[in-house]
Amino acid sequence: MSVEPLQTVGPVDYGQLVPVTVHFDDLDALGMLHNSRYPLLAERAWAEYWHGFGYEFDGDWAAAGDMCNVIKEMKVSYERPLTRAGHYAAHLWVERLGRTGLTYGFRICSADGTETHAYGHRVLVRVDPQTLRPTPWSERARAIATDLLRPAQEGTGVDAA
Repeated sequence: MSVEPLQTVGPVDYGQLVPVTVHFDDLDALGMLHNSRYPLLAERAWAEYWHGFGYEFDGDWAAAGDMCNVIKEMKVSYERPLTRAGHYAAHLWVERLGRTGLTYGFRICSADGTETHAYGHRVLVRVDPQTLRPTPWSERARAIATDLLRPAQEGTGVDAA
């Protein structure tokens, strides 16, 4: 059985633009999206993206495969306040794909991708569920991630690390 990739909301030069929704209760007392919600929106978009390829996590770490991973680093930069509930997008891409690690980039942006509200990156490491030591990504996950690689820039891309 093949799973169709998640439909995106608009064209981007690289990666995918995935729809996200900001709800009224995501806004803080000043009427702005709370700072903790930006990475949460990116995380939910990534979960939807991988789910579109059949990747799921049901609580069984031994069966999780590539979904058994941990965060090593996360950085978010806030550019422009998001001040209304509504439909937006998460622009997702892969900055670096190593043997056991993966750095992905994201932007929380307008639904058409033209206005950036926040951007950042997150470093993941796939781990063995028994030892919690780094273990290689599957060939299938590598192929999916490779399709999202940002165009080559110095110091980025696929490597053996």
